Amino acid sequence: MRDERASLTTSEPSAFAVVAGEGLASPRDYFELLKPRVMSLVVFTAVVGLVRAPGDVHPIIAFTALLCIAVGAGAAGALNMWWDADIDAVMSRTRGRPVPSGRVSAQEALAFGLTLSAFSVVVLGLLVNALAGALLAFTIFFYVVIYTMWLKRSTPQNIVIGGAAGAFPPLVAWAAAAGSVSLEPLLLVAIIFFWTPPHFWALALYRADDYARAGVPMLPVTAGPDETRLQILLYTLFLVPLAASPAFLGYAGFAYGAVALGAGAGMIHFALRVFRQREGEAAVKAAKALFGFSILYLFALFATLLGEALVGGLMR
Repeated sequence: MRDERASLTTSEPSAFAVVAGEGLASPRDYFELLKPRVMSLVVFTAVVGLVRAPGDVHPIIAFTALLCIAVGAGAAGALNMWWDADIDAVMSRTRGRPVPSGRVSAQEALAFGLTLSAFSVVVLGLLVNALAGALLAFTIFFYVVIYTMWLKRSTPQNIVIGGAAGAFPPLVAWAAAAGSVSLEPLLLVAIIFFWTPPHFWALALYRADDYARAGVPMLPVTAGPDETRLQILLYTLFLVPLAASPAFLGYAGFAYGAVALGAGAGMIHFALRVFRQREGEAAVKAAKALFGFSILYLFALFATLLGEALVGGLMR
């Protein structure tokens, strides 16, 4: 794999160019490098961290912070696609991405990601505050170096530890608004952190052949689907009370507590279905249902936190 990746960084045409020649990239291809669906989740959770932080934030500061967090997330996505082009090329879910398809060269993706990384960190650090800039730099480093370059190919715990990178945006936004961190944003980080394994392992259950073909040691590949189902259930049972804890600790209101418990019951229901349905099409449907519901679950939690903060601001 390392030899294949090395070939991507030469001036020769990519071995994975199956759709179009290198250098024929369109603006849409560069936009795809940013992983826009992941970026949208990052920005949404960051908005919640920004709005719930104490004090009033100037609109320009708020816009600058969110822009830098979005650009930083996109930069990390581009660097991830640069490094993972070899395994993306053999996975049906990812082979159409800009680098393995040959629409964007590896050098272009690397330069694009590094430029956006530097821009986002420097602008956030200089125009907002140094703490937020440092946290954003650490987030990008963690996702690209710790997760993408190391954990993803070396351990079935890749998504558990590496999921921390996707959990940091609310903390970065909180630091941008308040200039400090506290328990509340750390709880938001913990919620996303423990949400990530059941969410991603549900996908991995019905994409296990893809990961096995690419040599990525996802849990269903290394430990088998039954152990993965057990881990999904255990993480979900821990996640649900953790996600409700902001209401019981006084950081969120009654509406959030009700949504957290109600949606949490749904998460447990779908996790139990995955645990029980182990054969054939029923097992695939159960995994897909959990994957889809988990996205709605996280959205419901953070949308309620956002709504409570906005209503509270209007009533002040």
